[in-house]
Amino acid sequence: MNQKQIKQLEANLWDSADNLRANSKLTAAEYKDPVLGLILLRYAQNRYERAKQDIEANTPDSPRGKRAPTEADYLAAGAMMLPEKSLYDYLANLPEADDISEAVNTAMRLIEEKYPDLTGILPRNYQELDATLLRDLIRVFNEDAVKNLTGDVFGRIYEYFLMKFSMSGAGAQEGGEFFTPPSLVQLIVNLIQPDRGIIHDPACGSGGMFVQTGDFIKSHRNQSINEAITCYGTELKSNNTRLAKMNLAIHGIEGKIIESNSFYSDPHNLLGKCDFVMANPPFNVNKVDKKSDFVKNDQRLFDEVGIPKADNGNYLWIQYFYHYLNPQGRAGFVMASSATDAGNSEKAIRTKLIETGAVDCIVAVANNFFYTRSLPCHLWFLDKGKSEQNKDKILMIDARNTFRKVNTTINDFSAGQLRNFSAIMQAYRGDTNAIKQANLANQKASIQQAGEILAEIEMLENQLLIALADPNNKTLDFRTVITELKQQAKVLKPAETASYADCEALVSFFEKPFSALSEQIERYKTTLAADKAAMQTAEKKSKKKDIA
Repeated sequence: MNQKQIKQLEANLWDSADNLRANSKLTAAEYKDPVLGLILLRYAQNRYERAKQDIEANTPDSPRGKRAPTEADYLAAGAMMLPEKSLYDYLANLPEADDISEAVNTAMRLIEEKYPDLTGILPRNYQELDATLLRDLIRVFNEDAVKNLTGDVFGRIYEYFLMKFSMSGAGAQEGGEFFTPPSLVQLIVNLIQPDRGIIHDPACGSGGMFVQTGDFIKSHRNQSINEAITCYGTELKSNNTRLAKMNLAIHGIEGKIIESNSFYSDPHNLLGKCDFVMANPPFNVNKVDKKSDFVKNDQRLFDEVGIPKADNGNYLWIQYFYHYLNPQGRAGFVMASSATDAGNSEKAIRTKLIETGAVDCIVAVANNFFYTRSLPCHLWFLDKGKSEQNKDKILMIDARNTFRKVNTTINDFSAGQLRNFSAIMQAYRGDTNAIKQANLANQKASIQQAGEILAEIEMLENQLLIALADPNNKTLDFRTVITELKQQAKVLKPAETASYADCEALVSFFEKPFSALSEQIERYKTTLAADKAAMQTAEKKSKKKDIA
């Protein structure tokens, strides 16, 4: 399954699931956990079936036949040994007379009993869904296209649903965000390059930072994710903690996620031990109890100036991120733009931080990157292992006018824009070829995209030629249109050495209407209007005759 097909499947599955919710009384927040639980259950069976085949193929024969597979066999194959009543197929084929919500709750309970590490993670509130809705939802993830999916694609689908639920306001309905927009996470990952060691997110939400780190390792290291990194996350909200644990499970990432409040605890004891820290902490948190013994004695804060006087938690977070890093560690995090020039006690903390030489880069980001709020933000980057030439430098990137409009309310970064940001950072760190390589990569991507568009146009042209050549069409003469289409079809795909100008020249071709076809369509509309008027006149005359 290629990238385009995966994207189409993601959209189709979401549309099907969301349409079912639209016909119910459930909010996005109420619907989110049951849907994500079913995705995990479907994924678990897919892993189970593949592991079963591998185990049977690799189990040697004996005089008594092959031994029965064990739980250890499945664990070694990266799968759970599912009880029969926890199989997705069992639920999909359950008779209409059976209680489907009870059956799904039982499926989740049996898995938790067999695998204690999952206790409290899997949703068991399916009785809140209407039985018909739940059965229809189970069918959505039981299509053949879904049954044949592998783990990586399931991970993408899970992340896609998290994003769509966030865009639907599920986070706001629950009183907070659980999902950081992918392009912001991708920018953080690209700039700090977390490819090894201890990864920590003290405000981990649904675990997106760990997932993107896994993707980075797959593309940059000849090593498995769990061999390369160890993930530690802390999350305040219990529901988000469950989401993060499910997210890691479905991506095959081992990690320790603890439900705790980072203002009053350091549950992983990672002070000075982290290779990389990434986070999107809640902005402008007030009413932190700064008189508590833990805060007053917190080793994650600077001496003397560490506790800000302002009723705002931003500079507590920033200090945590710095102090978690080891001597070569890097951090990337999202922060309210107001923190960059905050005054008074917060300015004193910022001065102290700058004096360490670890502040590496700050990127100013435009409005509308978050799904439920429109405020701008800054991305901060720390690097305790900066080169000597950059010790007294901070790279400032103003990206407030650099974005791609997804729709009227949401912006993101395109792949090319992310590539450019990475090149700027690499050049700042001393890579003299970074900008040139980014230009070549952008040019290659543009050529590839132009070729894909041309291929689709060619397919549509061929379909149109067949339709226009229909011998039964007596109404219009399309011979001139066919001639024009054949001439347009001669346009060649851009060569690999094409320039940006060559690609831009294709825009006019993509936008250009077929003049002959347009004329024929206008003529056809005129003919239809005239025919309709004649019919109406005839009907009126007919009625007058009937009256007479």
